[in-house]
Amino acid sequence: MTALAPPAQNRTLAAAGAILVSAALIGFTDNFVRVIADGGGLWQFHATRSAMAMALVALLAAPLGLRLRPRNLRAVAARSLVHGSAMVVYFGCLAFLSVAETAAGLFTAPIFVLIFSRFLYGHPLGPVRIAAVAIGFLGAVLVLLPEAQAGLRPVLVLPVAAGALYALGNLATREWCAGESAETLTAGFFLALGLYGLIGMAALALLAPEAPAGAAGFLLRGPVWPPASFWLWTFVQAAGSLLGVGMMVRAYQLAEASRVSVFEYVILPVSAAWSWVLWGQTVAPVSAAGMVLIFAAGAMIALRGR
Repeated sequence: MTALAPPAQNRTLAAAGAILVSAALIGFTDNFVRVIADGGGLWQFHATRSAMAMALVALLAAPLGLRLRPRNLRAVAARSLVHGSAMVVYFGCLAFLSVAETAAGLFTAPIFVLIFSRFLYGHPLGPVRIAAVAIGFLGAVLVLLPEAQAGLRPVLVLPVAAGALYALGNLATREWCAGESAETLTAGFFLALGLYGLIGMAALALLAPEAPAGAAGFLLRGPVWPPASFWLWTFVQAAGSLLGVGMMVRAYQLAEASRVSVFEYVILPVSAAWSWVLWGQTVAPVSAAGMVLIFAAGAMIALRGR
């Protein structure tokens, strides 16, 4: 696939603002996945959320003048497949790993962004960006440390693989799909996840594995008629994540991925803040220290971008 040359200008502060809005929306909606998991399955959730998101896109396309037709169908399809695969691996890991272990693996993505930017596309990387990624990753580890399980296991390579795929998808936003609109790439992402959801539902309908009751059966639960709470919070997820993912896509169009990826660390403290507001969950002192480091990493990139 021929890479498109990225735009010369980096609007780093605007990208940081888009990521902050995205984090606020995604952090809020993801806190209600626990409610969705009680009565539905992961694959049905992906398929239903994608259907709702695409229905919203169809309703808003004409009034807002959205451009949904891709200019390079192959590039958009490849990016959607990569990003969708990253999310499938990530959610799949939640079946046998803790949230802390899975999230820690996914948040290796900024490190892979630096590696791929330098060795796949030849982008120069200054010491400020390298230091910011290191500081942000340390902060992410501290945020997750209180919940993390001791010891390393071979299966932990899977969340790291999700982080590598996520990084490649973020790079593809600017490198492969520079001429595409944010709504085109967002729609492609949800279509890919919806396709994965349908495949998963079909496989589980055929295999019919025994799924535990409640949230424990989220991964193995096949097609069911879920309760009203599933439909309500999946719609909230669809609307919130549609805008949130769209803002994230826009951020990666405004600046190089090696700049923007550092700001994504802010999702961890924002999610923690929503957990405190919604569920009264408090943050350990070591996690608070990690949030300070994450803020410092983002500030380094934002101030440098000016």
